Amino acid sequence: MPPRPAGRVPGIAGSVTVFGVPVRFHFTFWLIVIWMIVLASGGRQTVVGAALFIFGLFSSVLLHEAGHALMARRYGIGTQEIVMLPIGGLARLERQPKAGEEFWVAFAGPLVNFFLGLALLGAAYWTGGGVAVGHWLEAADTNIVSRLAVANLVLALFNLLPAFPMDGGRVLRSLLAERRSFEHATRITARIGTGIAALMALLGLLQANFLLLFVALFIYIGAMQESMAATAQALMQGAKVRDAMVTDFRTLSHGDTIRDAAELLLATSQQDFPVLAGPRVTGLLSRSHLLRALASEGPGGYVASAMDRDFRRLDPEADLAEAAGVLSGGVNCALVFEDERLTGMLTAENLSEYLVLKKLREARAAGKEELSKRDV
Repeated sequence: MPPRPAGRVPGIAGSVTVFGVPVRFHFTFWLIVIWMIVLASGGRQTVVGAALFIFGLFSSVLLHEAGHALMARRYGIGTQEIVMLPIGGLARLERQPKAGEEFWVAFAGPLVNFFLGLALLGAAYWTGGGVAVGHWLEAADTNIVSRLAVANLVLALFNLLPAFPMDGGRVLRSLLAERRSFEHATRITARIGTGIAALMALLGLLQANFLLLFVALFIYIGAMQESMAATAQALMQGAKVRDAMVTDFRTLSHGDTIRDAAELLLATSQQDFPVLAGPRVTGLLSRSHLLRALASEGPGGYVASAMDRDFRRLDPEADLAEAAGVLSGGVNCALVFEDERLTGMLTAENLSEYLVLKKLREARAAGKEELSKRDV
């Protein structure tokens, strides 16, 4: 459930609302659902029974993510959306929870599965079905409840592994962050996660278990992503949008043609162009919008019909770490205004360059400090 303050995951096919939170389904989610139903059908389990089990399994995952969202709401953190993917769910929060908040927000998901598993176990025993290893060896329509009970308990325990991107990694980081910086806590948790991934990969290779190899790769990528995100957050600490924004840029006029925009795209290294009608900014023409317009309308079309009128706006004195969340989900550029006057642009490329340069400056300063200590 890493926070992604803006934008949407591409490839969405269908959505519902649960507890006031939009739940969107990635198209690959439906592919894996169909594949699992076909795979699970046969023997003593019918297609309907397989569909019910898969529906119950992914409903458990959805309730897991809803647990994160509801706990985050208690701390005043909104949830932009929950995205259902083949590997599970993803709750996109509006901001990164603080250490104490992250513990409970992360722990809420496994807790939901734990109580759900206990409730289903009770239902299985109450109906006289019970739980047995044979239920997993030979799935049937009669043991769906018991299998869902065990699946929820396994889901809770698996998510408590102390490794990113599982909830256990976030729980561990929140505990470490009580006495260390957020970046240091993330690095320690990422190293632990990398170690777990290495052990899983070794075990998967020895047993020729491709599922373990896939999970190991999943954990390793999650550890690297969290580590890089924490480093970026630390580098942006205390910085303002003004520090990283582009101030030397070109603009387009409301009456310019697509041909004019294409020529400007080729003549400069700029990818996004503010569109002005007199002194007023009326839209933003990105490279992708320009190419689509060139294909559909041709070079004679007008910029006004191709530009994005719902562009992102930022204040130059806004916190850079919070503003950086705008650049996600396909959004590559935000315009910076001061008293309704366009003063700059914050792009994903320029933000990356800012972070690289700041990292090099800090490394150089640390190197000079180390040399001075040796001289003393």
